[in-house]
Amino acid sequence: MPLQIIRNDITKMQVDAIVNAANSSLLGGGGVDGAIHRAAGPGLLAECRTLGGCKTGEAKITGGYDLPAKHVIHTVGPVWRGGDAGEPALLASCYRESLKVAVENGCKSVAFPLISAGIFGYPKAEAMHVAVQTITDFLRETEDEPEVWLVIFDRSADFREGRFRELGGFLRERFTDPQMAANARDALAAADAAVMGSAAAMSHFAAEAAEEAQKKREKRPRFKGLGMAKRAEAAPSAACDALEEESFEVPTSLGKALDSIDESFSQMLLRLIDERGMTDAECYKKANIDRKLFSKIRGDVQYRPKKVTVIAFAIALELDLDETKDMLMKAGYALSHSSKFDIIVEYYIRKGKYDVYEINEALFAFDQMLIGA
Repeated sequence: MPLQIIRNDITKMQVDAIVNAANSSLLGGGGVDGAIHRAAGPGLLAECRTLGGCKTGEAKITGGYDLPAKHVIHTVGPVWRGGDAGEPALLASCYRESLKVAVENGCKSVAFPLISAGIFGYPKAEAMHVAVQTITDFLRETEDEPEVWLVIFDRSADFREGRFRELGGFLRERFTDPQMAANARDALAAADAAVMGSAAAMSHFAAEAAEEAQKKREKRPRFKGLGMAKRAEAAPSAACDALEEESFEVPTSLGKALDSIDESFSQMLLRLIDERGMTDAECYKKANIDRKLFSKIRGDVQYRPKKVTVIAFAIALELDLDETKDMLMKAGYALSHSSKFDIIVEYYIRKGKYDVYEINEALFAFDQMLIGA
């Protein structure tokens, strides 16, 4: 997908460029800055000495040296002073300028740390929101479509406070825990047993109906003069006549059954894109879907997507909950209250919030897989 949020060590990322949350001197420091300099070796510091520093919100590029990445893009984030000193605009500039530098230097893949969220004190949830919004705005506007990773190093960081409090309550109300799921399975088993009992009762009823039909048949004029043996011989035919009266039409061959198959996921997707007056690019960018994957879907009427891909397109097309369930069914999936991922998606659809990147922030905060492909 064009934007992914992951937990990893940015110095291990094998990409064209990683972004360094540097200080204004560009000569190394603590946190991610120090980690990148240590991993890159002395060559990085030597090149940084030639750059003459960097202003807050701007970005400069160097080689990657001993890093797996080809380049390092250095940017200086704002120190958090409460949010009223222009911090959000300066932080957004860090991401935007770094992406511009990456594209200008032919980088097709870029990995960012969460800029300013370490020793500079920017609150993590707010820092992530600025990062996601700025990166996605850039991706929607550019034709280059680089792959971008937002790399979170602190595995203990909790992003749920504040912004996702209401969502947390929605999850608690609807999430089915394992014990409840087991109880539900027991209830379904009991229901199945009841259905089997009903089926047996129906079979008994059918036998009685056939017997009654036989008696009526024996009273018909054509049975006059026949002995008991002949009447017994004719009884199965009478039962068949009774069943024929209650019969319904079914496909007479596998071919006819297959002819009645509904539209596929791919056909539904392309139809909805046309109905909403969207271009293909508008749809797959809004869905956080790679252009190559979209081409595969368009070219294969029977393409079987991943569930996260289906959800991504449902969000991009702004489908309501019933329409989303219908699209999922086309691909062989469903929504379930035993899945936190599904409940989070349901929450945003019910709220009419169709920003796939905002939803991915929430999914990451609750340790779920992200939407897109």
